[in-house]
Amino acid sequence: MAVDEKTVAQVAHLARLSIDENRVTEYADEMSKVLALAETMNDINTDNVEPMAHPTHAVQRLREDKVTETSQREAFQQCAPSVEEGYYLVPQVIE
Repeated sequence: MAVDEKTVAQVAHLARLSIDENRVTEYADEMSKVLALAETMNDINTDNVEPMAHPTHAVQRLREDKVTETSQREAFQQCAPSVEEGYYLVPQVIE
């Protein structure tokens, strides 16, 4: 599939890209080569290729979900400028 200069301009507009008008022909060539490669890859025989769920078959190492820290609320609120009933008080910023 050959890409023309009009198509390059349309794609650039849709992608909100500014392009160098002097290189539109070069861009069209490059886009045509990419599409030609994709077309070539469509012809590859993948009948005996087993699908992969993940390219590296990586497994997520998950940690046990348990509390590892004790509550330091009182210590933090002692150094706060203003606290009331366990809540930090901050100046009003919206009237």
